[in-house]
Amino acid sequence: MQMNDLIIASVDDHLIEPPTMFDNHLSAEHRKLAPQYVTDDTGKSFWWWEPEQKKTFNLGVNAVAGRPKEEYGFEPTNITEMRRGTWDPKARVDDMNAAGVLCGLNFPTFVGFAGAWLWDAKDKANALRVVQAYNDFHIDEWAGPYPGRFIATAILPLWDIDATVQEVKRVVKKGCRSAFFPSNPATTGTTVTGMPSVHNEYWEPLWKLCNEEHVVLNCHIGTGQPADFCSDESPISAWLSSFPMAIATDAAELLHLSALLRYPNLKFSLAEGGIGWVPYLLERSDHVRLHHGPWVRGEWEGRLPSEVFREHFLTCFITDKFGCENYEQVGEDIIAYECDYPHSDSDWPHIPEMLWENVKNLPERIINKISHENVFRFYEINPFEQLGKENCTVAALRELGKDVDVSIQSYGGNDARVQGDMSKPVTAADVMKTWGGL
Repeated sequence: MQMNDLIIASVDDHLIEPPTMFDNHLSAEHRKLAPQYVTDDTGKSFWWWEPEQKKTFNLGVNAVAGRPKEEYGFEPTNITEMRRGTWDPKARVDDMNAAGVLCGLNFPTFVGFAGAWLWDAKDKANALRVVQAYNDFHIDEWAGPYPGRFIATAILPLWDIDATVQEVKRVVKKGCRSAFFPSNPATTGTTVTGMPSVHNEYWEPLWKLCNEEHVVLNCHIGTGQPADFCSDESPISAWLSSFPMAIATDAAELLHLSALLRYPNLKFSLAEGGIGWVPYLLERSDHVRLHHGPWVRGEWEGRLPSEVFREHFLTCFITDKFGCENYEQVGEDIIAYECDYPHSDSDWPHIPEMLWENVKNLPERIINKISHENVFRFYEINPFEQLGKENCTVAALRELGKDVDVSIQSYGGNDARVQGDMSKPVTAADVMKTWGGL
């Protein structure tokens, strides 16, 4: 097997929402009540929700694909400073072709990775309309015109479990069996207080429905346990180094969800957390089960936590040679790849090259599982039916994208507030100063 023979499915990419995203999915009256894309006199852009008096940003660190690495930072915020593939689905497919990527699952941006920005709205009826309009955009405009290229995924009105159940049923009828969910709804990482823990009976109708309809719940780092800076003086590189592993704590919490023992089709994908930590978490969980079981009184129905984990969870990596080399300890059927386009961790357009460096020494059957087969099985999709397997390889897709301009382009330079003294490392305080100025 050669690199060009790879078939790549990514379970963690991101879209930058275009200003027109609600135009086709809300009435003129309700459009006025939805979040608006605004550009101020300085050229900064943000989303403003007038009825709620809230604003948020399309942070540039989420959209630096194609920029020089020296220009990474929290800028840009305006889509005119971003590669078109970040917010235009046709251009995104072009960029996927150029990078040899067959299909991807795209997390939201301005509403948060799980949609939490909408949850504490005062006008719940309006917020529900926005959620539904967002999903219709994602399903009908982003994914719909490009069969086999996107895994359509919905945000949910989690503040109301009945509305959540109805929205899941609605999007399932539209062909969507994937939803965004916080990796730990009870923690401050969701930005919303008072959300019940995953162990609360509040969630039972959702677990039951996801089991019945085979709906995957996608949990991204940053939506659960907060990965805080150690200090204002901490180099931001220290935070970037440890941030992915924050999801390990949330994974342990989800693993102890009793519903997993009742619902065999209840599935969770853990996005952008890497895989190298998984063997120890499972070893530790099994030890706790066997050694501490008599006093902690956990219910596992005679099974080991590691067995339950490998039946209900999907993990993914951008680059994790250790995890790939130890695929047997992780679980060969629960490893997937993530491109992370257009975030700063993504190596677009060199995705096949990066993936190949991680898997080239593995058996071919394992490479196929990691690169796409595990994703197809977990989400119950088969892009080959729409596109033909021969058209899904890196070589075939890059031939389609051979005319796409993938050259590095400057869009105006790094934010000077972060750049500062080029002789010193960027610190947490530098980044927070930029955040406060947006």
